[in-house]
Amino acid sequence: MVEGKLPQRSDYLYFLQYRTRWSDNDQYSHVNNSIYYHLFDSIVNTYLIENCGLDPKSSPLIALVISSQCEFYAPLAFPQVLDLGLRVKKIGNSSVTYEVGVFEKGKDNPAAVGGYTHVFVGSESRKSTAMTPETKTGLTKLYRPEEVKAATKL
Repeated sequence: MVEGKLPQRSDYLYFLQYRTRWSDNDQYSHVNNSIYYHLFDSIVNTYLIENCGLDPKSSPLIALVISSQCEFYAPLAFPQVLDLGLRVKKIGNSSVTYEVGVFEKGKDNPAAVGGYTHVFVGSESRKSTAMTPETKTGLTKLYRPEEVKAATKL
């Protein structure tokens, strides 16, 4: 991401709403940093289940996180309602990198931007395996390489 150039709400193609809980706040009265990774998991896995044919209980492939990151721009706290935006930054044969924008409901600038990289593996072998066509098709719907390149170009 270019310094000073934050993605906007319009850069994301799929959204999920999240109502913060009292227990999301930490001793400093804002959403604890660990909660953001729960939010990333929620939107990514909801998308995979609803749009990519993933059934965590029976799919022959599962997705494992191999790297993650998050940058924070503004504090959030209970009882705010959040909009989580999802896009795909990079897609390969067996891996995909997601970006999640965390927005206060109704705001265009993110309070945080993060995400992670999944590698798809056999659910039993745990060896890297190419994504199914259904999964790749679903993920491709969230990928706009020209926008990702423009947002990360120096």
